[in-house]
Amino acid sequence: MTDKINSNHYDLIVVGGGSAGCVVAAKLVDAGFNIALVEAGPDYGTFDHGSWPSDLTDATEIADSHDWGYQGGRWVFQRARVLGGCSSHNGCIAAVGHRRDYDDWELPGWSGNEVEPLFSRVLNAMKVRTYQDQEAGPFHAKCIEAAQQLGWRIASDLCDLDANAGFGLETVNIAGTTRWNSAFAYIDPVRQNDRLTIIDNALVHHFHEHGDSVSLACSRNDQSLTLTGSHLVLSAGVYGSAEIMQRSGVADPELLEQLDIPVRVPSTKVGTNLHDHPMVHADRRVGPELQTYLDEASQRGFLPEEQTLGKAVSSIAEDGLFDLHLFPVCASTQTSRLFGRVHIEVACMTPKSRGSLKINSADPTVLPLIEHNYLGDEAGHDLAVLKEGVAMANDLFEQPALKAALRESLTDTRSEAGIRQHVEHYYHPVGTCAMGPADDDVCDARGRVRGLQHVSIADASLMPQIPRANTNLPSVMIGERIAGFLLDDLASV
Repeated sequence: MTDKINSNHYDLIVVGGGSAGCVVAAKLVDAGFNIALVEAGPDYGTFDHGSWPSDLTDATEIADSHDWGYQGGRWVFQRARVLGGCSSHNGCIAAVGHRRDYDDWELPGWSGNEVEPLFSRVLNAMKVRTYQDQEAGPFHAKCIEAAQQLGWRIASDLCDLDANAGFGLETVNIAGTTRWNSAFAYIDPVRQNDRLTIIDNALVHHFHEHGDSVSLACSRNDQSLTLTGSHLVLSAGVYGSAEIMQRSGVADPELLEQLDIPVRVPSTKVGTNLHDHPMVHADRRVGPELQTYLDEASQRGFLPEEQTLGKAVSSIAEDGLFDLHLFPVCASTQTSRLFGRVHIEVACMTPKSRGSLKINSADPTVLPLIEHNYLGDEAGHDLAVLKEGVAMANDLFEQPALKAALRESLTDTRSEAGIRQHVEHYYHPVGTCAMGPADDDVCDARGRVRGLQHVSIADASLMPQIPRANTNLPSVMIGERIAGFLLDDLASV
């Protein structure tokens, strides 16, 4: 939205106005620093400005109008190219995972006890609430009844770090019927601050650290643009941050040499450790009576695709904690891709499979090579967990509350071959610039890029291991954590 760009030196440049980047920019502006927030997509202004496209604010289904177009094999990896990032187009599930997830990172500042107060701030800023019983659509109300018939513990505790298995109405970042994104939550309150410059529709090429500053090469409106700052924070997401690092010569020397990119910092782990929650679904055709109820609910107004979620423990869970998500999905309108059918999506929340991201050109308009390697772990852990989860989903469909309302299955995912054929992603890629204690880990526990003095990362690429949660709120929490670290470091300079 910004046409006038401050050409002076910035205190900090934040690349990527997504779930975490908006937090970092806002916190540093509040603290008195001059910040440039560089976003590849458009900035539509404040929530009440009235210019946001309706699909980005409509919380009933996932938007796809502002997508980067990342692909790998048969999969399309939706990533939002707009201020607010993926918080502007996601399914609005607000979850934090389990305390053990963060304890297991074994990194100072990131234990469950240390991130818990950060999550409290995030829940408040993101207007997280729990669906009420009267809001449950016809299908989701039946899912809760079916879960009760199966003996599930009924609870809405996705934002409780100590909660284990259960089934209930979701907690969501929805204000009224609006998808409440991180730009609304964090940037809107500081937009009038002269210390904030938002540079939208700017594609980052690379950065270069020299002396006490960092330069950032971008293109905007078909023109080259170079920004300089005392510190650079990459918040471009699990794909984008790794791409920018590789284009900037901070990567595996072998890859850089193939692309004639000068090696500035040999960092062999950049782009590795890529993982997500692999997902597959069980489904049924909708019977005529339930379809009528769904159509009527849609015509009356608010009918989200997703409203309920179950956390389950497989027989091979290593710690006795939930390692599965089962979340029912129905069509929100008669034009939905799901019209006439319902799914129970099943996700392995403790994946062992790992993949990678590699650029194949120094040109930022050329998309990278993405290989998630779903179900690729040698021991077959992820496949085994999903197979048990599919059986649980079909058990739910067979309960009296649902069975009479549904018809035949449409997709075979009961067998291992069927799971491999239909496995999908859960929209939660992480890990390509992971933190760790080793000298060859990409970042240290404060998000600082090893081998550089003035570059940090703040997004899901930092996660060494994915939490048992949808990753939007954990990413916002990372923004809070890294902003705090930066303020501590800057205060000591």
